[in-house]
Amino acid sequence: MIDRSRGSPALSKFFKEAFAGILSTDFWRAYHAVVCTGRQTCLPHLRRELKKVDEQNGSAAWVEFSKKLGRLLKDAIRLKKKELPEAKYQSLRSRLDYRLDYLINMPWRDGDVKRLVKRLSRYRQTLFTFLDYPEVPSDNNHAEREIRPAVIMRKNFQGNRSGNGANTQAILMSVYRTLKLRGLDPLDTIVAALRTYVVTGALPPLPEGKPPVG
Repeated sequence: MIDRSRGSPALSKFFKEAFAGILSTDFWRAYHAVVCTGRQTCLPHLRRELKKVDEQNGSAAWVEFSKKLGRLLKDAIRLKKKELPEAKYQSLRSRLDYRLDYLINMPWRDGDVKRLVKRLSRYRQTLFTFLDYPEVPSDNNHAEREIRPAVIMRKNFQGNRSGNGANTQAILMSVYRTLKLRGLDPLDTIVAALRTYVVTGALPPLPEGKPPVG
């Protein structure tokens, strides 16, 4: 169940059960409300943050930190693509953990470095999860592609106008995209659900989806 002492109350209203999988997200802390088997935070988000600070901070400490962390993230992504004997792979995997801990534990004084180190410490156990699961990517690109239609719709409408409007769109688009991913026609399914609601006074559960063909 959800730990309601942390994260977003809005999320906790909908995520009632633990997610039996690896949750890939950006660094938004509200995702802490979702109980899951494991987590992977998006490495490209972290790399973009490094580039952003590179443009405005040329201190020696920042340059050193940025180069070391950037190289570490690139090495981790490269390792995922290599076909190596298991012992060799795990050895390199452990080396990445050592390098990450070294960066976190160094006595940095630069403000930007300290801010990023704080983030690394908070998400220490979720940065390299993708190296332990073949099916888990190092980014959350799939999730961002899935929410893109809702973002475009919001821009076309010039915003949601109110908090209730934003919540309504979030709920409807979540239902719509879920039905699409399950191979169902969203409009037909929603209309059928509303008919059931009119007759019984209760909405039916989301259907599981169509079985694969073949």
